[in-house]
Amino acid sequence: MGKRAGWAALIAAGVGLALFITLFSPFASGHPDGLERVAEDHGFHHQAKGPVFEIIPDYAVPGVKNERVATILSGIIGVLIVAAIGLIVGYSLKRVARSRAASGSLPSAPESTTPGPPGTI
Repeated sequence: MGKRAGWAALIAAGVGLALFITLFSPFASGHPDGLERVAEDHGFHHQAKGPVFEIIPDYAVPGVKNERVATILSGIIGVLIVAAIGLIVGYSLKRVARSRAASGSLPSAPESTTPGPPGTI
């Protein structure tokens, strides 16, 4: 397996695992998360401002009547969005590094001072 195929398999496995975990998202706690809970406990929850925009409000796809299915779909959409952003950022950084290396703006890797296997010069 080549280096590129290895990375592709690793990324696919990670995304696949994340998608599998979203199947269990309807069983997550119904209580608010940490920050929201602290705000409720200390009485300043009403002062919070809503987000500028919401892709999936309250972790449920609008228009889907079955709450569990709506939650699972929102998880799948979230995983795919995060994976796409990660791939775009990674690919962009790789292109920048290749461009810098091709233009010579990056220093070359130092020669290895580690001795090779026995019997080599």
